[in-house]
Amino acid sequence: MNKKRVLAMLLAGAMALSMTACGGGSASSGDDSSNDGGASASGGSYKVSVILKTLAAEYWQYVKSGAEDYASEHSDKVTVEVKGPSSETAFDEMQNMIETDLSSGSYDGIVISPLQSDTAAQLVSGTKLPIVAIDTNFTAPEVKSFVGTGNEAAAKKGGEAAVEAAKAAGWTDIKCIEIAGVQGDQTNTARMNGYKAGVEEAGGTFLSDEVQYADATADRATTAMEAIMQTHPEGIAIICANNDDMAMAAARAAQGHDAYKNTIFLGFNGDRAACEAILAGQMTMSVAQMAYEMGYKAVETMIQVLDGETVDEFVDSGSDVVTPDNAQERLDTLKTQIH
Repeated sequence: MNKKRVLAMLLAGAMALSMTACGGGSASSGDDSSNDGGASASGGSYKVSVILKTLAAEYWQYVKSGAEDYASEHSDKVTVEVKGPSSETAFDEMQNMIETDLSSGSYDGIVISPLQSDTAAQLVSGTKLPIVAIDTNFTAPEVKSFVGTGNEAAAKKGGEAAVEAAKAAGWTDIKCIEIAGVQGDQTNTARMNGYKAGVEEAGGTFLSDEVQYADATADRATTAMEAIMQTHPEGIAIICANNDDMAMAAARAAQGHDAYKNTIFLGFNGDRAACEAILAGQMTMSVAQMAYEMGYKAVETMIQVLDGETVDEFVDSGSDVVTPDNAQERLDTLKTQIH
């Protein structure tokens, strides 16, 4: 009888161990490195999806590098997958990416830079996965934090600096026209409001009725600049743009037009190409976002959320105004950040 009881106990113990090895137990093994989307902070690593507006522009490559570098430095804690649609107007592609990643069961959290804030809010509604917004915020209870530039405040600094540069270039009637990004985009609106406030507080005039929407693309910015020159053959003191690609395209379009030889071309992002253009005299200045830091901090913030820590609603990744005086320093820093 005792032998039978001992045998039964041994069989029960073997079954329990077998269930644990197959994942049937509630506790995870301390050396489990599975990235199946259900890993816990103790023992396994989190898997995070990072969905950016696109990967086709240099700016987003810096964001990607920052996110990937955080993961590389904390490889025992997190792995990331960075993706984005083919352009900043590929709305259906982004929607499909968000829907796919939310329903896949592969991720512990998702970082999103939405092309359309309202659509993103609808897509994440009801998900149990934590969401961190990056670059562009959107309002939803599922969004635990926004990591990005204070776009309005940063653009205001740029607007103020552009007016001072226009005065130094000899302009007395300081008017500003913006070549804007995607109409209705929250980031675009914030930058426009900032430009307007900065220009007007510094003594210039922001021509709100003449804003040219160019969908954040260089080709359309060229067309917009050509239209501005036809409307204003006398010249405009400041052309500000929603990103650097558009500002550089506008400056190229204005080459050879004497009335625009002293125009201040102001971009936004402060990426490598912009710094090189500023140093070459092909663009005047740029509001620099800290794109690398943004990607790094977004993943860092997501890990804090997953670990149950309290995070700030807004994490400012920083900004600066790049001019011919500091463009080389900025360029040297950027060269160390891109993969």
